[in-house]
Amino acid sequence: MNILGISAFYHDSAAAIIQNGKITAAAQEERFTRKKHDDGFPVEAIKYCLKETGLSLDELDAVVFYDKPLLKFERLLETYYAFAPKGFRSFLMAMPVWLKDKMFLKKLIKDELKKVEVYDKKKLKLLFPEHHLSHTASAFYPSPFDEAAILTIDGVGEWATASICYGNKAEIKILKELHFPNSLGLLYSAFTYYLGFKVNSGEYKLMGLAPYGNPESADVKKYVEIIKTKLVDIKDDGSIWLDQKYFNYAVGLRMAKDDEWLKLFGFPRRESESELQQCHCDLGLAIQIVTEEVVIKMATEAQKLTNSKNLCLAGGVALNCVANGKLQNLNIFNNIFIQPASGDAGGAPGAALAAYYIYFKNERKTPGANDSMNGSYLGPEFSDQEIIQTSKKYKANYKYYESEDELTTDVAALLNEENVIGWFQGKMEFGPRALGNRSIISDPRSEEMQKKLNLKIKYRESFRPFAPSVLAEDAQNYFDIKSSSPYMLLVQPVKKEIRKTLPPNYNSLPLKDKLYYSRSSLPSITHIDFSARIQTVHKETNPRYWNLINAFKKKTGIAMVVNTSFNVRGEPIVCTPSDAYKCLMRTEMDYLVIGNFVFDKKKQPEWKEDKMWQTEYKLD
Repeated sequence: MNILGISAFYHDSAAAIIQNGKITAAAQEERFTRKKHDDGFPVEAIKYCLKETGLSLDELDAVVFYDKPLLKFERLLETYYAFAPKGFRSFLMAMPVWLKDKMFLKKLIKDELKKVEVYDKKKLKLLFPEHHLSHTASAFYPSPFDEAAILTIDGVGEWATASICYGNKAEIKILKELHFPNSLGLLYSAFTYYLGFKVNSGEYKLMGLAPYGNPESADVKKYVEIIKTKLVDIKDDGSIWLDQKYFNYAVGLRMAKDDEWLKLFGFPRRESESELQQCHCDLGLAIQIVTEEVVIKMATEAQKLTNSKNLCLAGGVALNCVANGKLQNLNIFNNIFIQPASGDAGGAPGAALAAYYIYFKNERKTPGANDSMNGSYLGPEFSDQEIIQTSKKYKANYKYYESEDELTTDVAALLNEENVIGWFQGKMEFGPRALGNRSIISDPRSEEMQKKLNLKIKYRESFRPFAPSVLAEDAQNYFDIKSSSPYMLLVQPVKKEIRKTLPPNYNSLPLKDKLYYSRSSLPSITHIDFSARIQTVHKETNPRYWNLINAFKKKTGIAMVVNTSFNVRGEPIVCTPSDAYKCLMRTEMDYLVIGNFVFDKKKQPEWKEDKMWQTEYKLD
């Protein structure tokens, strides 16, 4: 049985194909169109999935869209009615889009599929599961658990903003839901907006900024108190009520009411790209503390309702890896599986899996010890011939290695010399994280590497941290981690043995002074609070990346490398060899490794492009 899942028209459009319950191909549209968070119909992603599986549209048993548009329209109308006459301008802007396209989504989907290939409309079966069911299915069905509590937390689907479900074999039962406008995801996004970052992409920045807040300061405690007494009422079961007096997302064009928040917190909304002050860091820490409290309460309620020892997490809030780490440490559950594409992109495989197991009533067989996400390596890969064609196009100079061992040994030596390397291998990752196939890698021991990567390679804010890719079998030598973390979705502390002593006044130092203070013997991956967002690398899922890190370990004694996504700021992660070569030449990266081909930046022909490419990508 072959099923195509689609997510589109909000952000992070994607497509995935399920074959007999197995995810065989999945990709986000942004990787092909080079438009970050592309919300358009995923024509190119669908083309890739069909090509990868050898299927045509006529051979599909169903095409499944990841939510129910009419329920969303109902929510929209009821919300505008409830808040009337407020929001009239927003209403006038939203209605033409709904009446032209979204109300007639079946026709729109069928028309868009014509851009993929010619097909028989009469044969096409279109299905529409609810948004949160798609998220829930994306986490539970690929998990290694026969049964589990399933917690989904995001901005909003149709009505649901958080849900607790119970999965057993192929069955999923909805036990509890939180409904719009009360939403933990939208609360966090409102702070993302107020602190000067872009909603639906800047939440990662807010999470990275939070540790720069001073946990000992009276301001952080004051902000937490204001949030919990003015903005949000938190119940014991994790359900929340948001006072709409302070928010504008229900019927307005902004997330928060700036004037009201100015009265609450004592400083205005930060302008994008303006200098970060301590008050911004402290407020970021305050909302992170509140978010963690709500997530933990929701998870505790999920365990209480299901009595399960296993938890599956999905929805955009599940990408908050700091909260995930705190939850793991409380041992409420023995085992936690987090869908690596927890945001809306994951709705594509989730929708297809929901159809396979719930609509078509197929039997579920759990994958055993490991999940069935294939390491999230579900995207396109490229042959040697395609790499050679790219090198001819750019008249590029390269060295080809016949032996993988020789390749990884030489690349490890380059890392040891503090070179920054673009590492492009095999199948592209599905989801927001680069997991060693579309990564920029470097030496974690370097004192200057975080600054160099942020300012000269990624062209982004200097405060943003970098993740370690560590051999799974060596992870506990460096981090206080009890489990594997293959998808870079858990933050845990670095071991005390490798930390350096900080001055007594460290927490009160200005942000820039704290930023470049050496905190451990692995400074490039140690965040401001001695934490790290860990990726454990497993030989069975990514043998080449494992071999590279192992070669670096043999040379240096350190079983990890710095890993950041292969892109510049505002650009989607690279997809093709051409994308990768352009990124090499546009930045101060030192080497590019595509398959067995190594490109030395110093030996490449002069790059003719001017600096205008920096305006090609919008700030994220």
